[in-house]
Amino acid sequence: MYFSQANIVTDSVKAVAETAKKTDTSWIMHHVLDAREIDLSPFGIIHLPEIHLFGFDISLTKHVVFMWIAMLILIVTFRFVAKSYKKSLIPKGVTNLTETLILFVRDDIAKPTIGKGYEKFLPYLLTVFFFILTCNFLGLLPYGSTATGNISVTATLATISFFVIQIGGIWKNGFFGYFKGLLPHGIPTWLIPIMFVVELLGLFTKPFALAIRLFANMTAGHIVILALLGLIFILHTYIVVPVSIAFALFIFLLEILVALIQAYIFTMLSSLFIGMAVHQEH
Repeated sequence: MYFSQANIVTDSVKAVAETAKKTDTSWIMHHVLDAREIDLSPFGIIHLPEIHLFGFDISLTKHVVFMWIAMLILIVTFRFVAKSYKKSLIPKGVTNLTETLILFVRDDIAKPTIGKGYEKFLPYLLTVFFFILTCNFLGLLPYGSTATGNISVTATLATISFFVIQIGGIWKNGFFGYFKGLLPHGIPTWLIPIMFVVELLGLFTKPFALAIRLFANMTAGHIVILALLGLIFILHTYIVVPVSIAFALFIFLLEILVALIQAYIFTMLSSLFIGMAVHQEH
């Protein structure tokens, strides 16, 4: 009887282990997180070189590779657009699309939120918009990877925006004038130390919100798509195939819209914060 009970327990443990193995979802994070190889299954895996300099690990990762690809795409595209204007002043094709996006950033983002003097910040806003947009779309391609789904990338972009905001505010209002302008006009004297700390903390929460919003939105969509497709293999039934594929396709189409919206939101908020810093209320 004891041997029979032991066999039952053993069989139960094996069954649980098999179930855990079948329902393992670590493969989802494998596709979302950064890695030191590019998975091109079933064609193979490209292992990226490890680089160590002065004790620091600066090895290449797939997100770095796709950021380089985004950079090359933008360089080639804008060189092509610049040359096309030398041949004809009437934009066509890619040139027309690029001009439309540039005018959109200028007229619907920079001008309304920054106002006078927006021209000085327009190159940065255009760079951020097109870089994020390209990285977002690269993540939707087969074997692609979304660099903007990496918190290190979004935090770096947000940090650059933070310095642009502060430099713009100090350049326009002066060092002491800028920090003095953080305080609301007409507040009681005893509230000044408290409000100054609150406003100072607010300077850092803005880039933090920029980084988290972009990272979370670009990561969430991919996780949902992979989870829906994973239901087919987890449940081991053909019944869920049409439902999983239909919903995954819907989320994928939604991700195309999200890629555009997130590039717009990051650029718009950066421009808005620059405008608030440059044109302070006194």
